[in-house]
Amino acid sequence: QVQLVESGGGLVQAGGSLRLSCVASGRTFSSYHMGWFRQAPGKEREFVAAVTWSGETTDYADSVKGRFTISRDNAKNTVYLQMNRLKPEDTAVYYCAAKSGAYSSRRLDYKYDYWGQGTQVTVSS
Repeated sequence: QVQLVESGGGLVQAGGSLRLSCVASGRTFSSYHMGWFRQAPGKEREFVAAVTWSGETTDYADSVKGRFTISRDNAKNTVYLQMNRLKPEDTAVYYCAAKSGAYSSRRLDYKYDYWGQGTQVTVSS
């Protein structure tokens, strides 16, 4: 069992930055690939970024590539999402998630085993 707790959301002006953190409980954090997803009001949840268990390989949605960076610190059981040059369309609830199994399915939310409760990010224009 893995419990995930996100933090770091808030209100920021367009062009600003935020860093989200997701702390995991349990001693098996390093065996999970980790992902960030987001859901805006009235829209489906969408993939944002993912990182392998080792932290060596990352993947990003086209909409955030070049602006967001995912990283992890297995010693701290934490995954991060650094968000730069934020846009109003980035406004959403952001969720971190943990998945076992193949990294190839990293963009599919139903392939993830555990989810955090979400943190709100609001970008004003």
